[in-house]
Amino acid sequence: MGSSPASSYRPLVRPAELADRDALVSLAETALAQLDNQRGGDVFRHRDARPSPAGPTIDAELAAAMTGDVIVLVGCLGAVPVGYAVATVEATRSLPLAVITDLFVLPEARRVGVGRAMIDSLVERATAAGCGGIQAEALPGDRDTKNFFEASGLVARKITVHRTLTSGISDDA
Repeated sequence: MGSSPASSYRPLVRPAELADRDALVSLAETALAQLDNQRGGDVFRHRDARPSPAGPTIDAELAAAMTGDVIVLVGCLGAVPVGYAVATVEATRSLPLAVITDLFVLPEARRVGVGRAMIDSLVERATAAGCGGIQAEALPGDRDTKNFFEASGLVARKITVHRTLTSGISDDA
């Protein structure tokens, strides 16, 4: 990255605050827009991803973070938010499970450790919350995300298959 701002700072991860709301909404909207260019992104956006506009769901997650039901983190370079992560703490038949619903870093701030610092923080916080595991999803063909999660110690445990039956939802980008 040479002399870009991303190379000038060490990653910092911290719990999101209400003052981060606008930055979180902007990051979430950017992440949603990038789904349109990924294989499986259309179905994911219609079924699993947060709705757009992202403001109401960000507000709900920030409120739930106060109770410990959701973990919301901001990844920064210097004082500038360049990424965010959200994980829900879900009950299971045994120990709670931390489910990463969002983990996004702006493209120009990638490969300097922000994502790694966020997932490490999610693991720490999920462990502190008594979770027995942590999981996330990666879209098919998104090898960078799959490799990132595997390098962080997550392994595939289930594969979802899909067949498009009508126009309007596509499994191809």
